Amino acid sequence: MIPGRIFTGARHAAMLLLVAAASCMAPKAPPGAAAPPPIIGRWDIVVHDPAGDFPSWLEVRLSGRKTLVGQFVAKFGSARPIGQVFYRDDKFHFSLPVQWESLKQDQWMRGEVKGDAISGKTLACTGRVVKFDGVRAPRLLRDREPEWGEPLELFDGATLNGWTPRSGASQWVVTNGLMTNLKSGTDIVTLRKFMDFKLHAEFRYPKESNSGIYLRGRYEVQIEDTCGLPPDSHATGSIYGFLQPRINAAKLAGEWQTYDIILVGRMVTVELNGARVISQQEIPGITGGALDSQEGEPGPLFIQGDHGPIEFRKVTLTPAK
Repeated sequence: MIPGRIFTGARHAAMLLLVAAASCMAPKAPPGAAAPPPIIGRWDIVVHDPAGDFPSWLEVRLSGRKTLVGQFVAKFGSARPIGQVFYRDDKFHFSLPVQWESLKQDQWMRGEVKGDAISGKTLACTGRVVKFDGVRAPRLLRDREPEWGEPLELFDGATLNGWTPRSGASQWVVTNGLMTNLKSGTDIVTLRKFMDFKLHAEFRYPKESNSGIYLRGRYEVQIEDTCGLPPDSHATGSIYGFLQPRINAAKLAGEWQTYDIILVGRMVTVELNGARVISQQEIPGITGGALDSQEGEPGPLFIQGDHGPIEFRKVTLTPAK
């Protein structure tokens, strides 16, 4: 299990804060040089599609002296690299190849920076050209260690009280003390929302299944039948598409497994089956499939149920006070 204290001392905590701050700030120009373009940074985006708004995310950074590059998260899928972001007079645009979308051309985004906001139009994953708005993503820095509250049993072993389907009819049931979806359907979401917390989950899945746990409804900790494969940012133990586990500690399909996770601000620590696979790493932004892009707000826990079957026998969350 992960210890309750996530910092080892004041000096370590201060160093972590400095690293986190540096990773979120645009680079400062040297004396006499031009200021860096204001598009540099991370952006929490809402895409306004006629079928319903959905979240997206963009990061732009400087590569070398003048080239802007970045990464992008759409409605679903994982973070994908942007080869070049073009910027001039507060206007920007970029394009990137199709990932999982059924588009016949590259996806693109064109917009304008106005202070700490961006807006414009995009060829969305739905195939429509629609408007978007975005704001600078919050740093989510913490200046002290968390004080933990009382553990909450989010699954009582008998009912689905405290949970609701993400959309439509739910295929989730409780059978023999297990919370399970016997077939693919919809995700299941907690009614309560949380900010910083510790999470303990015990789960099991059949061969070739795929699921995930979304922290604050925004950051997916991947669950997939990947035992024996090399560590990967899309495999069990990862923050999907962003953070690769140090080792692959997944067990065989059909065996009970455990996650012990600490999320404080953007900093996450993940233990899989007792092995620490991610230690105090920063989650850059939302992952594909997130409920929203309001990263500064508390969010629910949700379990992915639209990919494959999975069972849970314990879901315990300890919130920070």
